[in-house]
Amino acid sequence: MAVGVGTAAATGGAVGLVAGAMAAAAAYRWLPRPMSPGARRAVAEEEHLLRQLPLTAELLAACLGSASAPGRAAAAVAAGVDSPMRERLSTAAAQLALGAPPEVCWEQLGAASPALAPLARCLVRTSRSGTPPGAALSGLAQAQRAAAARAAHARVRRAGVLATAPLGLCFLPAFVLIGVAPVVMGLAALYTHRI
Repeated sequence: MAVGVGTAAATGGAVGLVAGAMAAAAAYRWLPRPMSPGARRAVAEEEHLLRQLPLTAELLAACLGSASAPGRAAAAVAAGVDSPMRERLSTAAAQLALGAPPEVCWEQLGAASPALAPLARCLVRTSRSGTPPGAALSGLAQAQRAAAARAAHARVRRAGVLATAPLGLCFLPAFVLIGVAPVVMGLAALYTHRI
């Protein structure tokens, strides 16, 4: 709204009103919305869980591969990782210790956090099929690390593009005024003298 009012005031008149309305619509469409503190905390927690996922998957693979019960494996891994993963795995370990079926506990783990959904799907799949979870969890850890590396490279490329944009905005007008404009004016003067 402030963008539209500022544009309208700077331009003035009927053209200013139209330009202000267009600027306000563009700002509403493309500017990010402010998030509440609770929503920011939830997003930060999900990002932290996503960063913790590869290590957690590998630790679970090691614990479950050593013929440990799912409850003991979840408790051991919970003791070895930081928050917020610790709380999530501790809850699952407590449910497993009370006798809840592993599939239900893993599904609840994935339902509580979208970042943990791949881990939960992998654990549910191996629990239902009876296959050893070591290879599946190791593959999940490798896939998550590769996805994180791709995301980091994409952020670096985007930062490079955003860093060069101001240079283009500064040097392009100078290039046009110093390099292109004199040539065009010289050609125009030459053309007018021939006629």
